[in-house]
Amino acid sequence: MSNFVAVVVEDDLFQREAIADLLRDNGLEVVECSTAEAAEIVVVTSGTELLALVTDVSLPGDMSGVQLAEHSKRKFPHLNVVIVSGTGPPYVPTNTTFLMKPYRQNELIDAVLGS
Repeated sequence: MSNFVAVVVEDDLFQREAIADLLRDNGLEVVECSTAEAAEIVVVTSGTELLALVTDVSLPGDMSGVQLAEHSKRKFPHLNVVIVSGTGPPYVPTNTTFLMKPYRQNELIDAVLGS
């Protein structure tokens, strides 16, 4: 992996693919996950090489996107963490970005790249 890798966590296949395609079109490698638990494994095993984590708030399983964001940011403070949702999150963890769906593509790219 390189430091141009983003993890996209979204249970809706269409939305996950759309985000992944957008990031790939902007030169990033993308790892796609449908649950926070799967993404946690990716983050823990390759977090030092990751540029960003993009996660939806509501995900299937026992871990929410907000919990994944908190855990990932705590373990890897350099990671650009973006939380997306169609509704407001319970709260936004420190040093993360929240984008309300629908957001503009350039907003997501800027957040992922840390611009």
